[in-house]
Amino acid sequence: MSSNLVLSSKSSASDDTVAVVTGGKRRPVRSDTGWAGRLLANVFLWGYAVVALGPLLLMVNNSFRTQQQIAMEPLGLALPPSLTSFQEAWLTASFDVYFRNSMIVTTGAVLLTTVVSVMAAYGLARARNRWFRGVEAVFLSGLMLPVHLAILPLFYLLDSLRMTSNLFSLILVYGALGIPFSTFVLTVFFRQLPQELEEAARIDGASTARTFVEVLLPLVRPALATVVVFRFVPVWNDFFYPLILMRDPDSYTLPVGLTRFFGEYQTDWPQLFAGLTIATIPLVVLFLLATKQIISGLTSGMSK
Repeated sequence: MSSNLVLSSKSSASDDTVAVVTGGKRRPVRSDTGWAGRLLANVFLWGYAVVALGPLLLMVNNSFRTQQQIAMEPLGLALPPSLTSFQEAWLTASFDVYFRNSMIVTTGAVLLTTVVSVMAAYGLARARNRWFRGVEAVFLSGLMLPVHLAILPLFYLLDSLRMTSNLFSLILVYGALGIPFSTFVLTVFFRQLPQELEEAARIDGASTARTFVEVLLPLVRPALATVVVFRFVPVWNDFFYPLILMRDPDSYTLPVGLTRFFGEYQTDWPQLFAGLTIATIPLVVLFLLATKQIISGLTSGMSK
């Protein structure tokens, strides 16, 4: 009689396991089908990562090269690396001004959107009056309207108020455009929180404002991080509104400022790649800092 005895087998789409008894001990044996599937998935994911990161690495590499090196060998390595393009882009091409303007506009707009949306979402999530359903529908209607269709009346309004070429006007525009989406996301999170938490806080003598700030806001931190990231990226990269509303070059943001590197007959590629690298750094840092909160916010409510 054979010393090995098969006790059970399990088959699934991702992994096939057979339990075998050898010398009185039970050990799992994985079939080749599950191993091949995992290998294929890893190859696909790593291949996608290489394709996605390839242009980014090429941009960073060429930012450390000279115009002559890029013209002679576009895909060559930056050997030796040069920081001249960064110095020229930051100082000579006024990139420091564009970077500062983008930081002011993006930070102000995201802060305005988050503050207004979190208070509106809490009110809509806890309201029991039927009239608040109409208010919620007004917020949601902002998700269905193409925002670029309002550029003409918006331009005339800001021009009549003499607010063109004003960074504060961009903050107001971006802040208002982000409220519908942010309110929708935060309302869903507030409705998942049990009202017993607020009742317990009131029994302890906490006011509504204190309960909101000290009890509820920490619980919706993943949603806040999701809202901040999802609003920071489009505002930081937006080219349309600064191009239309900003007439003074000193009020340009990074996407509009990058167009200065394009000439009619020649393009300064090292400065352009250096400017793109500088513009990408805040986004990379933001995602590295908020990755955990973003995943928690996107997966909240998916498990019991």
